[in-house]
Amino acid sequence: MITRGGYNWTSRYPWIVEAARKVRQKQFELDGEAVVLGIDGISDFNALHSRKHDQEVQFCAIDILAEGGEDLRMLARSLRKTNLEPLLARRPEGVFINPFERGELGPDLFRAACKLGLERLVSKHREQPYVAGRCKYWIKVKSRQHPAIEREL
Repeated sequence: MITRGGYNWTSRYPWIVEAARKVRQKQFELDGEAVVLGIDGISDFNALHSRKHDQEVQFCAIDILAEGGEDLRMLARSLRKTNLEPLLARRPEGVFINPFERGELGPDLFRAACKLGLERLVSKHREQPYVAGRCKYWIKVKSRQHPAIEREL
């Protein structure tokens, strides 16, 4: 498990590592987020960063970058999601797929996310290749009511 900053966190989050070992395909690379889910099923940013819950940290898979030695980054996002779903079809505990909503949901989805207490939504163009970091094909919209945003202001 290598972070965006290049740190090896394999020993830090054992549940994720154990779940990854249960995936049938032995060579794959995913992009996603380490999360601690509260009893409401919503990610708890403070619990993650407290380090008191490292045994509970799960991996929220957002994208697949490679599988079986094949680089998938140049495929359209919609095709990469199609490859991600069967890879994690057996749903090993400790890893789950981030919901992928297709279509023009915009304001309605954002309002629903704010009502649920989510921090942000990220929208990515479904026909674009994978690009590490921020790019013109994805947008992050933050809920101004979320406590994490208050810390940023």
